[in-house]
Order: sequence, then structure tokens, then C-alpha cells
Amino acid sequence: MVSKKVGIVAVLGAALIFAGAYAPAFAATKVDCDAVMSALNSGKKAKEVAKDMSISTSSVYRCKKHAKEAAKAESKAITAANKGKPVASPAAMASPAMAAPDKK
Repeated sequence: MVSKKVGIVAVLGAALIFAGAYAPAFAATKVDCDAVMSALNSGKKAKEVAKDMSISTSSVYRCKKHAKEAAKAESKAITAANKGKPVASPAAMASPAMAAPDKK
């Protein structure tokens, strides 16, 4: 009975050691996509951004893909919220010319 407990503890200990070894390696591969998109929007090429930020070009393209998906999801959410009706600009909504006439 005691040997089973020792075996289980050894296996769990080994699992925790290996799990701890992988976490820092994964955290080191995180990419700041906001900084990547800012650099791309300033006119830099993907290869330049990758070199400047010491990341791979595939990471740059992955950030572009995520930004495109986020924009598409936001667009769908706005359309769903407005139920397909076009949105007037804030300037047009605040214009006195667009206000309903007073009825006396």
C-alpha cells in the first residue's frame, strides 16, 4: 500500500516538473500584436517588422490574420446591432438640419 502511494507521488512530482519546464518556453513566444500592427500600419514590410521585433515573419502574418478576423467580427456585431440599417455619422445625427420640425 505504501509503495503505491510513493509511486503516485513520484509520478505527480515528475508531471509537475515537466509542466513547469514548458510554461516559461511558451510565455517567451508571446507576440505583442498591437505593436506589430502599429508597425505594419506605419508602412513597414512584414520582414522588416519581424527583424526589428526579433520575431518570425509567420508571427507577423498571424497578427495580421487575427486583426482581420477581429475587424470582421466587429463589423458583424455592428450590423447585427443595427439590424442591417445603415448607421448615420455622429455629425449628421447632431446636425440641427436633421432635427424634426416643430409642430405648433
